[in-house]
Amino acid sequence: MKEKDLLLVVDMQNVYFPGQPWECPSMPQALDRIQMLLQSPACGNRYDAAFTRHVPFRHPKGQWKLYNEKTSSISSRREFGQILSPLQPFLDRWPCYEKSTYSACSVPALMEKLKEYRRVLLSGVVAECCVLFTAAGLVDAGIQVVYLSDAAAGQEPEYEALLCRLMRRYAPVHTLVMTAGDYLACLKIQSTQSE
Repeated sequence: MKEKDLLLVVDMQNVYFPGQPWECPSMPQALDRIQMLLQSPACGNRYDAAFTRHVPFRHPKGQWKLYNEKTSSISSRREFGQILSPLQPFLDRWPCYEKSTYSACSVPALMEKLKEYRRVLLSGVVAECCVLFTAAGLVDAGIQVVYLSDAAAGQEPEYEALLCRLMRRYAPVHTLVMTAGDYLACLKIQSTQSE
């Protein structure tokens, strides 16, 4: 029986930080919660972690050609595509998968890795885009999603709230919604009960 969860940190890249072209205003809060999860003694014991990084298609097809054209002035700047510096040290311990679609489920190596885990703890940016598409793909793949509401950031507060509502809509079978602190508290209770 699978016992571990996987914390999936979606696209925490410089371009989304406040003040940057595709800013997500609550990204600093999400970053704080993600760091808390990655630094917890439970990380590596009760759950593992993995990252994704969005990169443009090298040979885009269909509408992705237009996407590449419209975003080329931003995506051509290497610094925008880098994972935030506070998370860089964790990349030595945990894998980072590159993706060119919104959904991380388009990465075969990641989907193969997910077979080892009980469920996915979903965090990152952009809540109403890559996080949403990833959640939908995971649900379709039969994987339960724990949406960590304070560890994900969108470009508008209304979108963040809407995604929470959508994630609650499919609970408890496909999704659960909780904060990062609530998740860690649940792990602590489970540890106490199993002693």
